[in-house]
Amino acid sequence: MINTLDKTDTELQDDVLSELSYEPSVNVTDIGALVENGTVTLNGCATSYVEKWAAVNAVKRVNGVQAIIDEIEVNIPDAYYRTDEDITQAVIDRIAWSTIIPSDVVEVIVNDGWVSLAGEVEWWYQQNAAVDLVQQIMGVTGVSNGISVQSKAVKMAIEEDINSALKRSAIVDVDRIQVESENNKVVLRGDVRSFAARDEAERIAWSEPGVWSVDNHLGVNWSSIVE
Repeated sequence: MINTLDKTDTELQDDVLSELSYEPSVNVTDIGALVENGTVTLNGCATSYVEKWAAVNAVKRVNGVQAIIDEIEVNIPDAYYRTDEDITQAVIDRIAWSTIIPSDVVEVIVNDGWVSLAGEVEWWYQQNAAVDLVQQIMGVTGVSNGISVQSKAVKMAIEEDINSALKRSAIVDVDRIQVESENNKVVLRGDVRSFAARDEAERIAWSEPGVWSVDNHLGVNWSSIVE
């Protein structure tokens, strides 16, 4: 096995900062990155919650990153400040206009720009869509996702179905992943070669009918890439 990604922390930091600079939605002058043993700590500030997550997702794309600690603060410029009442109404409107999220199932609480979501949906993609809608609203400083998934579907072959879907994936190496299920809960164990593969494996697990929760214990092991 040849490890082609044996970077020093300095080399990895240079790559992380270059990727942040390459991401057009991130103002890299306000965001810093510290690297220790492959773990990247992001600090500094962003002018919106969506910029904060764009920075995190940019770092996920860099090979050699083993873990990410997000310490970026969201500082809303005065020109974009909105009261909690304004944000609450904007969240309610966005969700009500959505064709993906069922009406009257999501509860919204806003405190100093931080949005807490609660409620119950049938599918993970609906839960995910609610967060995506909220994080793009001007004035939001953070999102807590308390929406639960309670699928009405009943499936017996959950592990078999998920493994079959993993095999069809062009991103995930199914041989490195163990799928465990009990009742409506799925646990993923093993390691993958990238954060993209980790996220894809979790998406696949959530897409299985009857799954109410997914515990993703997959590690990111870039050294598993061989040439």
